[in-house]
Amino acid sequence: MSKVQTSTFTDSALSDKVKEFLIRFKDKSGNYKYVEAIDEMMPRNAKYIVVDYNDLVFEPVIGNLFSQSPDRIFDAFSRAIKEALQTRFPDYAEKIKDEVRVRLVNFPLQRSLRQINAETIGTITSVSGMVVRASEVKPLAKELVFVCPDEHTTKIIQLKGMDVKMPVVCDDPNCKQRDFELKPEASKFIDFQLLRLQELPEDLPPGQLPHYIDVTIKQDLVDNARPGDRVILTGIVRIEQESVAGVQRGHSGLYRLRIEGNNIEFLGGHGSKLSRKVEKDEVSSEEEEMIKTLSQSPDVYQKLIDSFAPHIHGHSIIKEAIILLIVGANQRTLGDGSKVRGDINIFLVGDPGTAKSEMLKFCSRIAPRGLYTSGRGSTAAGLTAAIVKDKSGIMMLEAGAVVLGDQGLVCIDEFDKMKPEDRSALHEVMEQQSVSIAKGGIVATLNARTSILAAANPMYGKYDPFKNITENVNLPIPLLTRFDLIFVVRDIPSKEKDEKIARHIIERFDPQGTDKRSVIDVDLLTKYLSYAKRGIPTMTKEAEEKILEYYLQMRNVESEEMITVTPRQLEGIIRLSTARARLLMKDKVELEDAERAIFLLQSMLEDAGVDVNTGKVDLGVLQGKPRSEVSKMQLFMDILRSLEGDSKVPVEEKMFVRELEKSDKFTQDEARNYIRRMLREASIYESKPGHYNRV
Repeated sequence: MSKVQTSTFTDSALSDKVKEFLIRFKDKSGNYKYVEAIDEMMPRNAKYIVVDYNDLVFEPVIGNLFSQSPDRIFDAFSRAIKEALQTRFPDYAEKIKDEVRVRLVNFPLQRSLRQINAETIGTITSVSGMVVRASEVKPLAKELVFVCPDEHTTKIIQLKGMDVKMPVVCDDPNCKQRDFELKPEASKFIDFQLLRLQELPEDLPPGQLPHYIDVTIKQDLVDNARPGDRVILTGIVRIEQESVAGVQRGHSGLYRLRIEGNNIEFLGGHGSKLSRKVEKDEVSSEEEEMIKTLSQSPDVYQKLIDSFAPHIHGHSIIKEAIILLIVGANQRTLGDGSKVRGDINIFLVGDPGTAKSEMLKFCSRIAPRGLYTSGRGSTAAGLTAAIVKDKSGIMMLEAGAVVLGDQGLVCIDEFDKMKPEDRSALHEVMEQQSVSIAKGGIVATLNARTSILAAANPMYGKYDPFKNITENVNLPIPLLTRFDLIFVVRDIPSKEKDEKIARHIIERFDPQGTDKRSVIDVDLLTKYLSYAKRGIPTMTKEAEEKILEYYLQMRNVESEEMITVTPRQLEGIIRLSTARARLLMKDKVELEDAERAIFLLQSMLEDAGVDVNTGKVDLGVLQGKPRSEVSKMQLFMDILRSLEGDSKVPVEEKMFVRELEKSDKFTQDEARNYIRRMLREASIYESKPGHYNRV
């Protein structure tokens, strides 16, 4: 249909045509869909109805107008809905007459943010993106009433844009006053909010900065989308003038694009705010069948582990732990309102070239909601949250990685390269699962219910097996203890293993692509994991007994005052066993789940929790100094003190070494090395050549 014919409709004829469509349209099951929607407006106290663009197929005139002059057709819809309402609820229609409007869903013309350019100005379009900022809600003037000193009223209706023209003359023709005052109670205002929409990470072309666009949101769309939500936004592209330095205000020829929001749909399922889902999370009924069949198969656990990063050879314990981390345990709320975290945190430390980053990348790709960030380029504000001032002077809250990854996971690579003050921002996230900020007069606590999967390199390039983990990794101890599992990934040459890995890597480059097809397809794996996250398994008696028995056995160790596990590890075991039951879609945590969780913890303790001096498992190594170190140091100082006596005589090295040897804790070389070490640590000093004193 040509443009000439559509434009021959007068506005009232157009709204009659729209009204006819609304009243006559029947859906597939024969219901008068829009008549019902209009009838429901008063009981729901709604001021809009939602029109599906697909229903306009049979009304090409109306459909074409949406792409030619959207403002005109939106006005026609508002009038048509108002007229239809007047026949049903005249009082309500009168009350909301200025606020009735239509929201459009399923608009077919979807563009990416990069395709919104000068050609699209004034057209209606749909864009998908992620909300990264939301401003506070402010009132915007719709109709302003001014009063002159003689009490004559002057009305100004603001139609487009943001600027309001002050009245120059009074509406009363005989009045000569030029001085006006605003009368707020007689004026009309609507809610207004600014959002910033940014490209979805998966749509981002490599090597490009993500594009963003500001969106204005009005009336009951405000506070609908929060930072971190993925949305499809339908709206009209507008422009507003941008000021240029050196050009007086209002005379600049430079403009910027802005979208006036008409409707927001959440990506994947247009549910209520409570049931937000990302497309990846949506599971159709056929997929549900597949998932349930898969969970019944006998070797499903091994299959899931093998399907995780099949292009990496080996590391099956780490893969198992990461899959449990993605599923996680359920967060429990206790009677007094305090919460017990259900998310599992894992830390990988190891030699270069052991595919740590590759596992992190894969994990963030298949997780239902996963973000990947690297340590060098992340700051505390970028990880948690920041307060920014918009160019309009409005304070905005900008969500960081852990807030955007709420109820998902965040992979942080190069964890050791982060600045210490930035790393300390994660303390609260990892245990309390929230981010608190108090900046610029905004005091807020945001949810950050995320699992953290971190990877770091050892301090000296390669992991030194003769040093404890705290000496190998440059990380503060409070942070280390917050990880449920710590894995040391070591690159130890051994003939068979090296050959297997080499073959595996060479086969990946084979043109026939003997690329080991993973047992479970990646998309199905994602769906399986997000479906498994719904389960809430409960503990059985046997599992509880097993965990308790293990915990007590680990606390009661033969040597004196040696503490091995802390209640944090106990909670970790409970989380891991719950996650395993969830993964296998069971509603009870059974004995085997608890045993497997204990096995994972035990393998971590034998790997990272061994005190290298005694060869025994001692969690003291994760908490600073193992017992053996503490007792040796104590003995060393006691002997020095006794040799010094009260008058603090300088102690000769030979005599000191002899005394240390007598204690049976030191050999001669060890004693000499220990003296050098204590000198370095400035616990003792050389008072005259070859003689020592306590500092």
